[in-house]
This record gives sequence, C-alpha cells and structure tokens, in this order.
Amino acid sequence: MSDLAIVAEWIRDAENVVAFTGAGISTPSGIPDFRSEDSGLWQDVDPQRVASIFGFRREPQAFFDWVRPLTELTMQAKPNPAHDTLVKLEQAGKLTAVITQNIDMLHGKAGNTVVHELHGHMRTATCISCFEQVLAEPIIKQVLEDGKVPHCKCGGVLKPDVILFGEQLPYQVLLDSKKAARAADLIIVIGSSLEVAPASEIPLIAKRNGAKLVIINNEPTIMDRFADKVLLGDAAIVLPEIIACLEASA
Repeated sequence: MSDLAIVAEWIRDAENVVAFTGAGISTPSGIPDFRSEDSGLWQDVDPQRVASIFGFRREPQAFFDWVRPLTELTMQAKPNPAHDTLVKLEQAGKLTAVITQNIDMLHGKAGNTVVHELHGHMRTATCISCFEQVLAEPIIKQVLEDGKVPHCKCGGVLKPDVILFGEQLPYQVLLDSKKAARAADLIIVIGSSLEVAPASEIPLIAKRNGAKLVIINNEPTIMDRFADKVLLGDAAIVLPEIIACLEASA
C-alpha cells in the first residue's frame, strides 16, 4: 500500500482530524514563503528591523515598505487545491479545525469554518497608542495606493493585527489551538518548516496525546523523526491525491 493510501486510510478511520498549516500551503496561490532561497521574504532585509514590534515602533515606515508587496499578493491570492481539500474534509465531517501560522486568510476564503490563526490576520488593525481596533480594508487600500504609514484618528500609528517578532501569540487562539490538538486523533502538518516556536510545538502536543502525525512539506523538517508518515511534495498536489485515494476506497 502506498503512503498516500495509508494516510487516506488513517483519515477514513479518524474521528477528529486537525490540520496545522504554514506558508507552504499558500505558495501555490502565489504568496512567497519566508525562508526559501529563491523567494523567501527575509532575503535582503533585517527581520528585526522590518518585522519586529520593536522595529515597528521605532520605524513603522520600514515595516510598511517591506509588507506592501506582500499585502498586494495576499489580497489578490485565491485558495488553491490544498485549501479546497481541507474544506472537503471538513464538509465530510472529518476535519474539526485548522490551526494556521498564515496571515493570508485563505482558509476562511476557501470555506473552512473553524480556523485558529496563531499569527494573526489582516482583517483588522489596532492603534499602538490608544489601542482602538478598526477594519483593515481601507487602511490596506491606502497603503497600497500611497505607501504611507496609516494613522489613527488619535494620531497614533495603526498596525495590522498580525503577530510580529517580540509579540505574544493571541492568548485565546493559542489556548483553542492546544485544545484542538489534544482532542485530535490525527494531525496533518501542511507546508510548515516547524521552526517557529511556540506554534511549532502544537503538532507535538497532538502526538503526545495519542494522535498520528503526518507531515506534508516540500522539504524535510526538524520534526520528521516524530512523524508517523512524511510526504514530500507540493501540498496542492499531495492533498488532492490523498482525497482521491480516500474516495477510491469508499
């Protein structure tokens, strides 16, 4: 039996499947990841300057200069077959939650209803002075048009509600993610290098609580040794192949 068929069998037998996703699930949608040598978003920049909360407070223009092209790609991106497959699994009553490191909101656009966004999202923004939260869409449009730092009515700088280096993960989202992981009997890691803590610890929480762990990624990860199955390849190809095996054995 092929590895694809084995994973399909595990999904068929599971009662509570959880997906844990990283940048690799969205690269087929045209959003670059952070670490690839040819397209990584950290090339030619200092992450602590452009993507830390300390850098943001000191030099917000550097953040918006860096994030502007990424934001444009994110707003234009559409869910790909990997996202669509997770929706099918939810609709089939198998997938109970998606835990994602991504800020692109593509899981929600695809149709998943339970999505824990560990690193935030771009639906809202918060003033770093008065902490008023506002809808991000008009702010994003402004930044894409003129590239200038957006400001709150109080004069403070508006920061998209994404998690930067030096910030804590959203408390309730982290709790909900850990709860989902503990309840899983199968967790599928998709497109994550599993190098960014504490998010990367969540698949191991599931594993320690008895879940099978499957990792789907273009390259090996540091946690492959803990996995029950490792499938190397493009998530937008591998996930639909697993579903095809699942449907063929029905």
